[in-house]
Amino acid sequence: MFLKIPNYIKFLFTNFIVLILFNFIFRVLFFYLFAELETATSKEIQNSFLLGLRFDIKLASLIMFPLVLLVLITNYKFFKKPVYHKITLFYFPLAYLILTLFYLFDFGYYSYLSVRLDAASFRFLEDLKISTQVLWESYPIVKGLIGLLFLIFLIRRLANFIYKSHSNQINHISNKIKALYFIATFLLFAFSIYNSFTHYPLRWSEAFFSKNNKVNQFALNPVLYFFDSFAFRTEAVNMEEFKKYYPVIAEDLNLPKDSISFERKIVFNDSVKLKQKPNVVFVMLESVGVKPMSFYGNPIKSTPKMDSIIPNSLHFSNFFVHKSGTAASVFASVTGLPDIDDVNTASRNPMIIDQRILFDQFNGYEKLYFLGGSANWANIRGIFQANIKGLKIFEEGSYDTENRADVWGIDDYELFKESDKELKRLHQKNKPFLAYIQTASNHMPFTVPNKKESFTPIQETEISKDLLEKSGFKSVEQLNALRYLDFNVGKFLDRAKTSGYYDNTVFVFFGDHNTMMNRSSNYTNEHDLNINLQHVPFFIHAPKFNENKEINYNGKLIDMFPTVMSLLKMNYTNHTLGRDLLDSINYKNPTSFVYLRMQGEPTVGLLKDSLYYSKTNVTNTTGLYNLKSDKLEDISKLLPEEKMKMDSLLKAYYHSTKYLYFNNKK
Repeated sequence: MFLKIPNYIKFLFTNFIVLILFNFIFRVLFFYLFAELETATSKEIQNSFLLGLRFDIKLASLIMFPLVLLVLITNYKFFKKPVYHKITLFYFPLAYLILTLFYLFDFGYYSYLSVRLDAASFRFLEDLKISTQVLWESYPIVKGLIGLLFLIFLIRRLANFIYKSHSNQINHISNKIKALYFIATFLLFAFSIYNSFTHYPLRWSEAFFSKNNKVNQFALNPVLYFFDSFAFRTEAVNMEEFKKYYPVIAEDLNLPKDSISFERKIVFNDSVKLKQKPNVVFVMLESVGVKPMSFYGNPIKSTPKMDSIIPNSLHFSNFFVHKSGTAASVFASVTGLPDIDDVNTASRNPMIIDQRILFDQFNGYEKLYFLGGSANWANIRGIFQANIKGLKIFEEGSYDTENRADVWGIDDYELFKESDKELKRLHQKNKPFLAYIQTASNHMPFTVPNKKESFTPIQETEISKDLLEKSGFKSVEQLNALRYLDFNVGKFLDRAKTSGYYDNTVFVFFGDHNTMMNRSSNYTNEHDLNINLQHVPFFIHAPKFNENKEINYNGKLIDMFPTVMSLLKMNYTNHTLGRDLLDSINYKNPTSFVYLRMQGEPTVGLLKDSLYYSKTNVTNTTGLYNLKSDKLEDISKLLPEEKMKMDSLLKAYYHSTKYLYFNNKK
């Protein structure tokens, strides 16, 4: 069988295997010379090796792919024309030379900073003379250059040997068989690049599966990681601006004025601490803002279940997420830092995912993350696993029942049902748990069942066009998706009661952003200023632990964890920009910080009471507006002092966020 395989196919896979071995040799060298995995468990090392091998295979496939296309197109002709021989003798030595340089620079970079080679290394080019001198004095440059020349010579000889050893084709095959080999080879190399059986390809975030950062660093491939981080090479803090506005953020958060420190230790008296650890469940409500909810004035009865839950909860009516995107809100809720990335989301930036977070300070808790799809989505896996010790992720492939609804995985009914099984199991073992459930059904393509227990979707003939227009919903499908999520929230709480953990659990519900809606008479000014996407519900349902009341001053997503931990009277150390919304003594200046786009330009905004101040990042266009005014107009000239104060605080939040991205590592 092997003899019948065309030689040009054998040629490709021979070079592919050699490339994988070459990458793996450098991985082994890194393991013995730099990894320092003495404190890692054998399972962590094994997982890191396996993940690393997958990254190495992916890199080898990417290098081979241009040649794969050329060989598959030319097939037998590849060994008959001298030009292809010359291409081989040029391409492979160049590829191996570049690979070797990457690995050698990675070794030096890691030995200096204990991180794999990333785009931040470009900063050493800012003073090329000094960097060159350091290299010359620290490493055997001359011997290294000689070694590289010798390597090129050996690789060229190897490339020539592999080419010639496959150049004599004995068997000739039909065009039909040739087409099958073409398709199979193309798919195998394509799959090696994708390198995953899930709905998301292999990404750098999968390497960050351990709380031991050295384990995570070992799993990475420096070549792939360098280009993954390349998109974020300009993401850096302006220290001059940060120091200028640090006194402002220090005043706002009660930080020390004489030195830069964001650390705040919150300690509760033993007399007020809870005798038993309550469970905590965070539920991220996909695409739920206040505007589509009937509780907040929507004319359609869109959220009857939550309408009945919110009055029996501690709820915040002026709560804003920082950025209108699910990944951005997941990042902010977990790290306690707003997502202010201009291009992608902060979760996709491998240079900033290592943070000191509050989620990890729930000592003695079983920590869980539930979602219907894959945690590779938006590199969310890295945010959770790199920062939370002992976290267990439940995703596609983890559940007993997996009837995939759409691109986002299983629907919310199944997600809540499967989550309840695990929470019930922990409750029966008397193990307190901290869970984060990420819903998805209230998202395009708005997949809802024709019937699910008592839920049935509204038909277009059952609702008037006038009422739909007044509500702001763009379609009946959009309305039904919200109604289905609302039904599942109520069903989840019913299951919790049946399973027995309801009474001892604090349920925290928050929207990740609002859904896109038409302009209507409700929240009109927010719609016109483009901040309606950030205005979301936030309510804490725990009748045994908090009083039921509305808090109408401003709050923001990064305040969520400090607020919940203070509610539970838990001691914690806060290094983030979030604060306790229930601390009426120290919370003297309630504000919400948002990050959005105005007319295509990145914009930062600050909400305080009924005022909203915005400033674009490029043209520095500013505006101050009264959200409760019947006429939306810039009132900056009427309130110059207020504008100045809000401008300073806005800049303080922005530059402090940038600073903490890179200076809040564990």
